[in-house]
Amino acid sequence: QVQLVESGGGLVQPGGSLRLSCAASGSIFSISDMGWYRQAPGKQRELVATFTSGGRTNYADSVKGRLTISRTGAKNTVYLHMNSLKPEDTAVYYCYAFSPLTGRASWGQGTQVTVSA
Repeated sequence: QVQLVESGGGLVQPGGSLRLSCAASGSIFSISDMGWYRQAPGKQRELVATFTSGGRTNYADSVKGRLTISRTGAKNTVYLHMNSLKPEDTAVYYCYAFSPLTGRASWGQGTQVTVSA
């Protein structure tokens, strides 16, 4: 099993920056894809940014150029660098990891990001 713990959320003004962190533990060797999703009130959970099994990155169009995903060399921690934040970025951000060995996705508990003046 994989356990994920996020940190770094909070309240920020429009145009501000935050960095989210996600630390993975457990069977991290089995992880192929890892990244971030978010869910705003009344909306479905959506992809923000992820690393794929081939090491490529995928970004939602709405965040390209403003949010950047990175990870440590050991690939057990991923970060989401959030710049030029907008009120529409307000959501609970969830860390995600997929293990093809088990066919299961693991999710963190979520961290709230609120962008407001």
